[in-house]
Amino acid sequence: MAGRGKRRRATVLDDDERRGRRRLEESALLLHKIKGLVGWVVAELSAGRSPSLALHRYQNYCASAAAAASPSTCACSYDAPVGTDVLSLLRKEFHASRLNVLLRVLLVVQQLLQENKHCSKRDIYYMYPSMFVEQAIVDRAINDICILFKCSRHNLNVVPVAKGLVMGWIRFVEGEKKVYCITNVNTAFPIPVSIEAIKDVVSVAHYILVVEKEAVFQRLANDKFCKKNRCIVITGRGYPDIPTRRFLRYLVEQLRLPAYCLVDSDPYGFDILATYKFGSMQMAYDANVLRVPEIRWLGVFTSDFEEYCLPDCCQLPLSSEDTRKLEGILTRCYLHREAPEWRLKLEEMLEKGVKFEIEALSSSSISFLSQEYIPQKIKLVACLIIHQNNPLGIHNKILAAIIAYLSTLHG
Repeated sequence: MAGRGKRRRATVLDDDERRGRRRLEESALLLHKIKGLVGWVVAELSAGRSPSLALHRYQNYCASAAAAASPSTCACSYDAPVGTDVLSLLRKEFHASRLNVLLRVLLVVQQLLQENKHCSKRDIYYMYPSMFVEQAIVDRAINDICILFKCSRHNLNVVPVAKGLVMGWIRFVEGEKKVYCITNVNTAFPIPVSIEAIKDVVSVAHYILVVEKEAVFQRLANDKFCKKNRCIVITGRGYPDIPTRRFLRYLVEQLRLPAYCLVDSDPYGFDILATYKFGSMQMAYDANVLRVPEIRWLGVFTSDFEEYCLPDCCQLPLSSEDTRKLEGILTRCYLHREAPEWRLKLEEMLEKGVKFEIEALSSSSISFLSQEYIPQKIKLVACLIIHQNNPLGIHNKILAAIIAYLSTLHG
């Protein structure tokens, strides 16, 4: 037994060393490509020529009546470009300005890689605020650089300030810091900024629960939800940032755990869920490495209001802005192509014209969400998965035994 344990630890160390070497090689290759591009631009300008760059356009979804009517004709893709933009100093001023900003940001990235340093997008903006004018211009330049070199933002050493939180049955090492959530499963820990710094992940969780808001996360912590349920709970505190999305994807891939998402019953709650599952339009070029296609919608649903007999005061009418947002979401191609059952739930929301928050479930009991709603929903989803994955017709008694076992895990 001791020998097997030593071999496992040796394997983990070897894997960590291999990942470290691979990161250094990737960083060196990217730096070589950047230097080559900058050198080519300088040579073109010195020769009196105007350099031009071709940038692929990516689109992980479209939102149009045509796409909704005929999803099979949609050209959207999670990994293939749908078009090309050409940036040139000879073209109209918008392209010249965009190319100038891209090159200026590229020089900053080159310096970061050479010195093995990291900075935020905001740091870059304040290096040349009069040239960049606003943060959005820097953001677009960083996206352009990622597309140009077919890499992700973290490869550029441009890191965000992570806002997500995690708690539950997991421990890992982040750089030199030990993050032992498992020793106090109801205590919140910040989500790591860099997935590349994570190693030695250990978990005995049965599933991952993603909640939209910090208030709900804290409610679960106060109710000691993780102590009673073997799980990992994550919140992006609203729309998730890149570290939260990467961390969730990393855990799903490494731990092979099912992931469930709990959001408000309104268009913005669903949009947050969709960001986790399908990716964002702004970072469509990286959707294939950021999205978590396995994530399941746990709630809350429009139908829950009547099912759980919630008081009328907890229900609000959709505003005109909500309605426009929801109608736009309903035209997105992935709801017709990949998640038609989700589209039906959104159509019900639109038809009834109402919304409500997760916290409305606390109207009958402050701990109803953690003690009743979430365990029941997870048990229901688990049962549906078993039935869907039972093409050979497993005997009903065996199926019932499996479901009963799941009930002991989640309830």
